[in-house]
Amino acid sequence: MSVGYKAIQWNRPKIIYDIILLATVGLYIYGFITITKTISSDLDIRGVRIRAYGSAAFLLLHVILSIGPLSRLSPKFYPLLFNRRHMGVTMFFLALVHVVGFEPKIANWSLPFWNFVGALTWYHDYGNLDPLVSLFVSNSHYGNLILFPFEILGAIALVILFLMAATSHDFWLANLTAPVWKALHMGVYLAYGLLVGHVVLGALQTNKHPFLTIAVLVGMVWLLSLHLITGYREFQQDKQSLNPAADGFVEVGTVQEIPECRAKVVAIAGERVAIFKYDGKISAVSNVCQHQNGPLGEGKIIDGCITCPWHGYQYFPDSGASPPPFHERVPTFDVKVVSDRIFVRAIPNPAGTPVQPAVIS
Repeated sequence: MSVGYKAIQWNRPKIIYDIILLATVGLYIYGFITITKTISSDLDIRGVRIRAYGSAAFLLLHVILSIGPLSRLSPKFYPLLFNRRHMGVTMFFLALVHVVGFEPKIANWSLPFWNFVGALTWYHDYGNLDPLVSLFVSNSHYGNLILFPFEILGAIALVILFLMAATSHDFWLANLTAPVWKALHMGVYLAYGLLVGHVVLGALQTNKHPFLTIAVLVGMVWLLSLHLITGYREFQQDKQSLNPAADGFVEVGTVQEIPECRAKVVAIAGERVAIFKYDGKISAVSNVCQHQNGPLGEGKIIDGCITCPWHGYQYFPDSGASPPPFHERVPTFDVKVVSDRIFVRAIPNPAGTPVQPAVIS
């Protein structure tokens, strides 16, 4: 959604970020292959390419899972959040190439240097069974933790990543509804857990060097630390929840505390509320954007609308409703200003309810 309320697919910043993303992935794969062949010249180049694409997908997944908590810690990471979907789709295709291989062609001319089989063919296409059948039956040590068939974990994770990539467009967000779409895309954490098992067990069974296992553990510690730090910070903020007085209103601060066209976020009776100041008026809405639960109070008012800092979704500050043709709505709160003190009613109005703004005298 743009400021003019037109659905957009691409713009100049997005194209620049995509070019940087693809260039970075390409350089990583080239560097991985080059360095690995330099260190161990006797390795089969096809196996090296399989590992290059697999490791690129796994590293990019760590970046994707880091963006959310980093954005909660600093607005500097919002541009990455805005482009996270494209990272997710790129990560899926890297994982797909890791599994099925790569055979680029220009018209009828193949590019033999880059052609290589994927892990499915590399490990499961040299017997009498179909590779997919072999994937599920070749290793039956389901009762052994160390010898557990790690390939199965990777296959399940790939299915989850496919579903997420296929539904990454706003068309699916609108038709599945935000709660269902959000629940589906939370599957990325299940996919991550499966891939951790896939990589670690694969390393234990095929590569006795502990470096890969240690690297995976470092990545897990990094992600866990980020999420714990972010969760603790928000927990501390929510602990300062304000309780209403007898008239149902809560004093939330002064007019001077809020910059023009910006907001102050407070927790009232356990719910985060964004109080905006604009054009000599004060309005309050729920802090949760209906798109992907973005923090509206960290955004600003552009062209008369609250603009979510995550993906640009917009709402009128006095009604919490998006301008036509969009239909998103957030709850509003009654507000009053006494002298320079701001008071907000603790009980929210239904989403999209118009509320007379409080006028700053």
